[in-house]
Amino acid sequence: MIRLEKIDKYFSGHRVLNSVDLHLAQGNVTALIGPSGSGKSTLLRCVNLLEIPEAGSLEIGDQQLAFSPDERPSRETVLTIRRRTGMVFQNFQLFPHLTVRQNVMEGLLTVLKWDRQKARARADELLEKVGIAHKGDAWPITLSGGQQQRVAIARALAPSPEVLLCDEPTSALDPGLAAEVVEVLKQLASEGMTMLMATHDLRLAATIARDVVFLNNGVVVESGPSRDVFMRPQQEETARFVSTLTHSLPDEWTE
Repeated sequence: MIRLEKIDKYFSGHRVLNSVDLHLAQGNVTALIGPSGSGKSTLLRCVNLLEIPEAGSLEIGDQQLAFSPDERPSRETVLTIRRRTGMVFQNFQLFPHLTVRQNVMEGLLTVLKWDRQKARARADELLEKVGIAHKGDAWPITLSGGQQQRVAIARALAPSPEVLLCDEPTSALDPGLAAEVVEVLKQLASEGMTMLMATHDLRLAATIARDVVFLNNGVVVESGPSRDVFMRPQQEETARFVSTLTHSLPDEWTE
């Protein structure tokens, strides 16, 4: 579904991604974990070309793209890739001047040129799915953080993307509100939604993700099934990082 090969990314001469490989199967949920500054959010943003790598290649479905420091992808190519992905940001990024329903409808109306009745029906369907259908006419500022993030998820799902990208989806929330978002993501995972998430919340990664990729200093230290990475890490660096999770592993892992 998604294949990144030998991805390099620099900021002001500093190499933040170092020859990174990432393979994501259709219907799979993969979590990118690692300390702050490890490159996980940058790698996520390279998938939908919010950041353009200097080297390597990207494959999404039947579309392939090679990167070079001398040539940037065309605007048309960037937009085509982005339309295959939905992005959920850490700080929601809702339009404050639009209602909840209008936030979900906006991309359908302005980008995909849907008629308003069809876009409204799609928005209401998704707001029901994420559990806030009763907030359709509310303004974002009146919602809790967990509710705003659920609106952001509905908006990302509106054009039926092939992949949902989540950048620290619970980090701006307290534990109670984060639980609301986790339940929505779990539901999407159970329905076979392909997801790639960057997160520092190891419980979220262990609960939802089938596979985990541990990044540090822009390098993939270890990757594999989440249970193996968390329970039987092969690298000492990984073992130190995931040790904080041992008190809150999923019950079925310790049986």
